[in-house]
Amino acid sequence: MSHVGTDDSMSDDVFEDDTLRAPAVRSTPSPTGYRDYRPESPARTVIDDDVPIHKTILLGDSGVGKTSLLVQFETGKFQAGNFSATVGIGFTVMLLGDSGVGKTCMLVRFRDGTFLAGNYISTVGIDFRNKVVTVDGIKVKLQIWDTAGQERFRSVTHAYYRDAHALLLLYDVTNKTSFDNIRAWLGEIREYAQDDVVIMLLGNKSDSGLERAVRREEGQRLAREYQVAFMETSAKTGLNVEAAFAHVARALVAKANPVDPSRLAVRAHPTQEQRSSCPPCS
Repeated sequence: MSHVGTDDSMSDDVFEDDTLRAPAVRSTPSPTGYRDYRPESPARTVIDDDVPIHKTILLGDSGVGKTSLLVQFETGKFQAGNFSATVGIGFTVMLLGDSGVGKTCMLVRFRDGTFLAGNYISTVGIDFRNKVVTVDGIKVKLQIWDTAGQERFRSVTHAYYRDAHALLLLYDVTNKTSFDNIRAWLGEIREYAQDDVVIMLLGNKSDSGLERAVRREEGQRLAREYQVAFMETSAKTGLNVEAAFAHVARALVAKANPVDPSRLAVRAHPTQEQRSSCPPCS
């Protein structure tokens, strides 16, 4: 699977206004298990849990300026030039799991292709990024939601489950508790998410070597029990990060474009007697 460069001009025409993030913010350092990380900008921390969340959709013919309007609103600038047409097929993918398992690092690795080691700021509430990928010749826009793993933000996360087309559920292979909590996460998914949501279990930080506390076989066994796909990943080295998103993207495209059953019908090959009505030669 090849990837299309991440062009902000191809961002969703579905965007969140400033009420998505609380107006009062503070920077709060929180370790993720990786050392020496330096985030590009301070993370924003929601202080008021009661801030309402609103969604606005831009509609209209192609070329009327929806993306330009969004860029102007987000950045306060007008970017001259020709924008690529907004991709027509898009899906929402949520990253779930305990705080510190590496959800944000996974998103940064996939979105930007980089890993900035060290202490990351814990995600508070919901944040998201967009990336356009190509799956079997089809351009697919993934809107990836990075969720807070802390218990106090769980109700915020629940509110977004129904809008998710796919869920990447992460645990930290060096943290047995994060693995033990996977069953609770899967229980919440069954309760709040769509019945046909695509689920994938990821054992992250597989590069940690001797610090490992969860064996690969344990993850595989749990995935088989719940009938979900499984991979071990490393946001630090990039191991299987692209592959994980490619898997869910391909599964989502397949769901959106189901194959005509008649094309898959098994057709019996004619027997020797059926091939010819002539009597056998003597």
